[in-house]
Amino acid sequence: MLLLTVNRRMAGLDSLEQTIREEGTLDSLPVLTVGDVESLNASDYQARCAERIVEIVAYLDSFLGAGRLYIP
Repeated sequence: MLLLTVNRRMAGLDSLEQTIREEGTLDSLPVLTVGDVESLNASDYQARCAERIVEIVAYLDSFLGAGRLYIP
């Protein structure tokens, strides 16, 4: 299961970024983070996000241990 989030918080001991850094391993699945939340209503941006997600899923082994991946 992949986590898809708009959570970009990187500060604090309980932030998602801190958890990724502390708990992530070389075999951990990446966390997918939407890069531009403001553009989510635009269909072209949605299409680019979808294409990137499909690419990541198709080659998931290549992204293990990457931590956080921004889409698109």
